[in-house]
Amino acid sequence: QVQLVESGGGLVQAGDSLRLSCTASGLTFSASYSRAWFRQAPGEQREFVGGILWNSGATNYADSTKDRFTITRSKAQNTIYLEMINLRPEDTAVYYCAIRRSSSTSFPKSAEVYDYWGQGTQVTVSS
Repeated sequence: QVQLVESGGGLVQAGDSLRLSCTASGLTFSASYSRAWFRQAPGEQREFVGGILWNSGATNYADSTKDRFTITRSKAQNTIYLEMINLRPEDTAVYYCAIRRSSSTSFPKSAEVYDYWGQGTQVTVSS
């Protein structure tokens, strides 16, 4: 059973930085898959933040985050990270990580195509 556990969320002030982690367990399928970060603010749809190909480490980001957010991975820890700098109140959301079981090198922005999800971690940015 695949499990994803996010951590690192919290309450910060505008301009602060934060690092989220997502550790996976129970992965028994091929290493050809991607992981992604999404976020969901109250009353909004789940939004793609960025993703990483597990094998190559290639990344892709949403336009709204590409200049401030960075995704990295640790194969040894089976973990991906979301480094966020210069946080803004509009970044406030629950942040989720997800896995897509596919060898494709694309980065779908639709949450529907992802196969596994974590429980989310709350990030609140005060002004």
